[in-house]
Amino acid sequence: MNPDPSTSNPGIPSGARRASDGMPGSAARPDPEVVAVARRRQFSIGQKRALLAEADRCKAAGTLGAFLRSERIYSSMLSNWRRQVEAADRVALAPKKRGPKADPAARQIEQLNRDNARLRRKLERAELIIEAQKKLCVALGLPTADETSENE
Repeated sequence: MNPDPSTSNPGIPSGARRASDGMPGSAARPDPEVVAVARRRQFSIGQKRALLAEADRCKAAGTLGAFLRSERIYSSMLSNWRRQVEAADRVALAPKKRGPKADPAARQIEQLNRDNARLRRKLERAELIIEAQKKLCVALGLPTADETSENE
């Protein structure tokens, strides 16, 4: 309810304006209060089970809808939570695997031992082939790798 500026101050002519009038940000400044950012609610397992139990107690017509509105949840959330509870119960009641637990370090050691044995067999075969090649070179009178490296 500000009066017209030309009538409030009789010393200013009616067409006069301030230099800052009409500049962006000078007329209406935004509210400096920070608006809270909406966050998705997360329910713990205990809260989910309690809400499911309360929803199951709603037997009269319209009480379930009123309950959902009061808690600000959807019926699809209830059905998803029921599925989660059933899956958790199935896992909890499933038979446990017996025996010692697999040790990843022991499995790695076993794999390395197998690789070591395989490579040793391969090395023995390669050494046998080299020995046979040396004997063949001697039998044919060809120079061997040992003799050629000595001459150089």
